[in-house]
Amino acid sequence: MTRSSARALAYARPIIRGLTALNLAYAAGLLALLVFSFFIAGWPTRPLGDFASDHPQLGNGLRAIVVIGFAGAAIVHTILRRLLAMVDSVRDGDPFILENADRLDAIAWSVLALEVLRLGVTAIAALVWQPGRLGGFSFTPWLAVLLLFVLSGVFAHGARLRADLEGTV
Repeated sequence: MTRSSARALAYARPIIRGLTALNLAYAAGLLALLVFSFFIAGWPTRPLGDFASDHPQLGNGLRAIVVIGFAGAAIVHTILRRLLAMVDSVRDGDPFILENADRLDAIAWSVLALEVLRLGVTAIAALVWQPGRLGGFSFTPWLAVLLLFVLSGVFAHGARLRADLEGTV
């Protein structure tokens, strides 16, 4: 392992822990926003004014987006947990294990789910306040999902090769 990658690995654990804390704070904020939206008189017309008056389904659309955001935070939490476990296995000197392949596979499915949620938010926005406008498609997240599935296969293959090698010695 090079010196720079060892340094990056040393920083990865506290950064992932920090991101986990931020993600939990984000989820708590979304939950509070959702709950309080039911108790604010005249919501969303009072806080948003004419924009809310022009779009009668805006309140329901915003609440749906908040629920999707909360689901996204839960998915991100699982990604961060799996990533932390992978960092720990690398620190222990044993990255090519089947558990890491399974973790990468789960992360790939999670990133795919996040992208589907993002498309759901785009569709809600198009239906509620921008009728007929669907935009924001990007190939990058889909390529990231494919890359994660490929890496999962590489880790699984590496783990099998290592097991075969240990069995022959």
